[in-house]
Amino acid sequence: MRARDRESDMAQLKVTQIKSTIGAKKNQRESLRTLGLRGIRQTVVREDNAQNRGLINVVRHLVSVEEETA
Repeated sequence: MRARDRESDMAQLKVTQIKSTIGAKKNQRESLRTLGLRGIRQTVVREDNAQNRGLINVVRHLVSVEEETA
């Protein structure tokens, strides 16, 4: 199986920023940037893997997460 085929089989996470980063710690702001979130109500779709789950865990109080099947 090629890498592209495996990626399409993986579940996706729909991550939406719901709170501001004002007053947030630096590592939390960096985690949001790494996820690709730059503002409130912005939504990105990311692969469901350990790296992204870890980033989401750091900012779990600032984001909303939904599972999305590909």
